[in-house]
Amino acid sequence: MNNLKLSILSKEDMDKIHETTLKVLMEPGILVNHELARKVFKDAGCEVNDETKIVKIPANVVEDAISKAPKTFTLHSRDGKHDLKMVSDGSLTHNLTFGVGVKMTDYVEKGKFNTRASTLKDLGDICKLVDACDSVDWICSPVTAMDLAVAPLVRSLHEFDAIISNTAKPFLPDPEPQYLDDYFGLIKANYCGDEEEARKKPFFIVGSCPSSPLQLDFNICEFATRAAEYGFPMMVLSMAMGAASSPIFLAGTLVTHNAEVLAGITLTQLYCPGRETFYGSSTTSFDFNCNSAPVGSPELGMISACVAQLAQYYGMPSIVAGS
Repeated sequence: MNNLKLSILSKEDMDKIHETTLKVLMEPGILVNHELARKVFKDAGCEVNDETKIVKIPANVVEDAISKAPKTFTLHSRDGKHDLKMVSDGSLTHNLTFGVGVKMTDYVEKGKFNTRASTLKDLGDICKLVDACDSVDWICSPVTAMDLAVAPLVRSLHEFDAIISNTAKPFLPDPEPQYLDDYFGLIKANYCGDEEEARKKPFFIVGSCPSSPLQLDFNICEFATRAAEYGFPMMVLSMAMGAASSPIFLAGTLVTHNAEVLAGITLTQLYCPGRETFYGSSTTSFDFNCNSAPVGSPELGMISACVAQLAQYYGMPSIVAGS
């Protein structure tokens, strides 16, 4: 049952989604809340309105950027023993933990559990467990340190340290762009100060989400530009919600999702052609009864299967949510 595939979209379906996405990227376009990013788009021939911050991206710019994104690359590990080959053809699947949560559930006794805010120690303990699990290949920061949420220190750096200290596997933290220099410093320390080796073999990726619908906010643009200076792989992951921040129909949600991700990938490749890039998704449908975005819903499973197909259609490794 390894690499079992669920094909929902036909080639014709993906062609239609792609064509419609290109139309959306030109009209209405994408709101880009980052001055340098807008300049990068403008220099590439895009129509940019600095007052409204709307960028209209021509089809040829998008397709050229897609062609520059690597089809395969290696995601490095801290010890070199847990490196992962990332592919775009669906022939390999690597299991990743899901995050980022703010609660932990402690077992008390049969039928009794205690739910509480997660802590920095919880994060380290989970990483130790994942490090020992052969079935989990890399780590997305599973919980945040709520005990540091109001402390007079940098929570994200302490979380980064807790992960790096408790697992050798590649990881995706909950990063903040203003601390990119510090993240690189921690990576460099692992290589005994060898800056060149740190740039060649970073063992974590940066990632961020467009703001649905159709916006690239400051943080994702910072990661798409500044993080490239350190050689960090980039993940662009949409979290559109059907019937809330995207259309109620799955086909429309896929177009919105695709436009957001391709806009981020286009910026990434315009700024640093050939940079390792993931096509990402945690897109689902909004549940109006519970006022939530359920990750375990059937719609998310369908969307994730479609997104994986779209990533293969474009020739890019993907990260998709699942239950």
